[in-house]
Amino acid sequence: MMLKLGFDAKWVELIMLSVSMVSYSVIRDGKEVGPIIPTRGLRQGDPSSPYLFILCAEGLSSLIRKKERAGLIHGTRVARGAPAVTHLFFADDCFSFFNANQQEACLVNDMLAVYGRASGQMVNFNKSSVSLSANVSATVASQICGILAVNGTTNHGAYLGLPSFVGRRKKDVFNFIRDKVWKRLQGWNKRMLSRAGKEILLKTVA
Repeated sequence: MMLKLGFDAKWVELIMLSVSMVSYSVIRDGKEVGPIIPTRGLRQGDPSSPYLFILCAEGLSSLIRKKERAGLIHGTRVARGAPAVTHLFFADDCFSFFNANQQEACLVNDMLAVYGRASGQMVNFNKSSVSLSANVSATVASQICGILAVNGTTNHGAYLGLPSFVGRRKKDVFNFIRDKVWKRLQGWNKRMLSRAGKEILLKTVA
């Protein structure tokens, strides 16, 4: 992936050396045990880990974009005239958007398999789920869940501290944010601050 993105071959070789030469030693009963050679590459907490993960995820992103350009996968639009969104990446989470039919579900499944073979990463299907529109029939929903080997869900709970689904009643959904900010502000002596100071305090707390 780094070579495809234009990185110099020598640089790629140095990066891969840092991945392949990782070893551990542990202390047991006062004695050093090791070296322990990991088989999965980067050690946890390695500063380069998130960057290399992003580079690997670019492979999956490229696969999805290629299918989209070919007209094989169709994303979703937040409004009429807005660009279609086919996927979103958040750290090691991936949201994929496509039409609820067997053809596109099979394509998504194939792309995940190709990406898995190329990167060595595996999809955790136990932590994955699919959310379908209310317009999708139960038969089609069952077929899509079967193709992707995941369960369907209507409630994803909260993600990054915010509700996954908002709907039309935005004021009711986001009231809890206002309440949290208000409670935090009550602990401060606001009377000692100027109007500008209060504004800065409010923005900082928010």
